[in-house]
Amino acid sequence: MRNVILTAAIAGLGGLLFGYDTGVIASALLFIEPDFGLSSFGSGLVVAAVPIGAVAGAAGAGRLSDRYGRRLLIIGSAVVFIVGALGSAAADSEAVLVVSRVVVGIAIGLASATAPVYISEVSPPAVRGRLVTFFQLSVTVGIVVAYGVGLAFEPSGDWRWMLGLGALPAVFLLIGMLRMPQSPRWLVMAGRGYEAKAVLARIREDDPELIDAELDEISDSIVEEPGGWRDLLAGAVRAALVVGVGLAILQQVSGINTVIYFAPTIVGYTGIDSSSAAILASVAVGVVNVGMTVVAIRLLDRAGRRPLLLWGSALMAIALSLLALVFILGAGGGAGSLVAIGSLMLYVGAFAVSLGPIFWLLNSEIYPLPVRSKAAAVGTMANWFFNFLVSLTFLLLIDALGRSGAFFFYAAICVLTFLFCLRLVPETKGKRLEEIQAVFEERAGARA
Repeated sequence: MRNVILTAAIAGLGGLLFGYDTGVIASALLFIEPDFGLSSFGSGLVVAAVPIGAVAGAAGAGRLSDRYGRRLLIIGSAVVFIVGALGSAAADSEAVLVVSRVVVGIAIGLASATAPVYISEVSPPAVRGRLVTFFQLSVTVGIVVAYGVGLAFEPSGDWRWMLGLGALPAVFLLIGMLRMPQSPRWLVMAGRGYEAKAVLARIREDDPELIDAELDEISDSIVEEPGGWRDLLAGAVRAALVVGVGLAILQQVSGINTVIYFAPTIVGYTGIDSSSAAILASVAVGVVNVGMTVVAIRLLDRAGRRPLLLWGSALMAIALSLLALVFILGAGGGAGSLVAIGSLMLYVGAFAVSLGPIFWLLNSEIYPLPVRSKAAAVGTMANWFFNFLVSLTFLLLIDALGRSGAFFFYAAICVLTFLFCLRLVPETKGKRLEEIQAVFEERAGARA
């Protein structure tokens, strides 16, 4: 178990790329806007450049992952991220900054589509939930680290250092993955069964007698070649994609990245007019995000995925409604500010124990092996595309609906998320990946 935990933890560092950039732009934007004279649309475009690139990265991740393996693609994503982060730090115009952040987004798209799949394929069923959640934990840690970096550089306003330091987690990921094995399931699919057995012997040291049985089960579940894009239209895969893509979209349109990307701005809306105080309040929100993700790691393989999704989406709706009411009544500092920040913490905490980790987990475990990388890439593409739409339109939505109207809108989406999970999301706790495939085969057969 020790080896598989180490493998999952190193691969999970891919989430640091995602998290650091998500968090640091929230602080850096306070100083980029006056330097480049950005409008609301321009600010949204700087933020949205990363999701644009991430859609492209995720689109290529499926084919590249099948061809070169999950491990090599994660290594490649780290290299691309380093280039983009350093380019962002050196940008001398809005256009160069946007292009560099698109490159950062490509790297994040590659990592976010591949790392959870890699972790899922090396993990035993009993602990797969908590190990895949290492990816989301790294996201939340990266956000808090980024907020801390933003707070450290706030007196000088040096946003270039804020963005450039993002290269460090990519270096850690690059070095760590050089020592990690390939996915045993990918090796079997590539016709390298002997190597797959050696990898399983390394990461299943506690249960060596089950290695042959696991190899046989993997072999029975695949064909000789990876599936094509057309295979995503098969009944069982299509049924799984409804769940994966649906959660991908709902995770974003429920408003989480409006809170993460624009946390200091939202805190400023509550009547706190100091940039350092706004960033500090954002750090507190980020700490809640990390803490509740740790709680999720302990609960996912005990309570199950489905109950956490239902409770989490309900609490998210309540928290956003409360935040909207504060804006209706007028935050104006004091008690109103405290209630608003408390609502943000409740919302982020509920997200961190439900939609945050569980989308990435389900997107890595519900698809059949021959098309797993491509189907997971489709879910990741949908996630990043709607991340782009939400981040680009948030400030415009505030202008159109007002602060209270915008957050009531996101609360309504959380109610829709609750209904979606209640109706369509199956429980996958404790099931082998091949057993989960059978759930969607039964669902597709019933519909036929």
